[in-house]
Amino acid sequence: MSIISAATARTVRGAVPVPEEAAPLAPRARLLPALAAVYRAQLSRARVARIPLLFVATFQSVGIMILMRGVVDGGTEARAVVAGASVLVVAFVALNLLAQYFGQLRAGGGLDHYATLPVPPAAVVLGAAGAYASFTVPGTVVTAVAGSVLFQLPLTHLWVLAAVIPLSGAALAGLGAALGLLAPRPELATLLGQLGMSAALLLGVLPADRLPGPISYARDLLPSTYGVEALARTFDARPDWAAVGLDLAVCAAVGVVSLAVATWAYRRAAVR
Repeated sequence: MSIISAATARTVRGAVPVPEEAAPLAPRARLLPALAAVYRAQLSRARVARIPLLFVATFQSVGIMILMRGVVDGGTEARAVVAGASVLVVAFVALNLLAQYFGQLRAGGGLDHYATLPVPPAAVVLGAAGAYASFTVPGTVVTAVAGSVLFQLPLTHLWVLAAVIPLSGAALAGLGAALGLLAPRPELATLLGQLGMSAALLLGVLPADRLPGPISYARDLLPSTYGVEALARTFDARPDWAAVGLDLAVCAAVGVVSLAVATWAYRRAAVR
């Protein structure tokens, strides 16, 4: 048996690398930078479908106004038709298509990709919702202008669309994302998105005083209703700006709640 000196033992031990402590993980991305990154990624992804998307949404709303022109002459009913058709463009994209997108993302395992990134769940939901809602801006403006000309309504206060589009878009996008994430199958998510858009069509475009009593209560529960009411009020000769602001505030509150629900639904779907 050979005897190893203490100096040799120290030399051998010195030649063996001592494992170091594990490096700390990178800090989690902050909300705003992560939101901007997801928004840009979603915007570039959907850019290919932008022209057909805008055409279909706008053509649908303008066609509905032309059909209603033979029934509605003017006054309060005309204002309701134009406002409802304009917000319907937002519902078509932010509610219907976003529900389909998140339904397919969940079914195809796309949520696993986002789950591996150090991105807050709220950034994923808000980024996708903002990107889809951005496509509604040209179509909503074209629909509102065309409807105002068709029904001879004033164009003076259409600048309020700068508040109606993002607030209605947030409320409807949150609802669409929640439907897509909570639906057990993508087919059901598509169905729910279509039903939601149909509700926005029937309850938003038709004048409120023409609806039966029980259905009018359902109209109050629809997030887009308050955006429709805010836009319709601005067609008056002297708009009640306090009522417009109240409708927009309610729409903003509903948007916060619906986006919070969508974020919770994303966390729930991502861990399954």
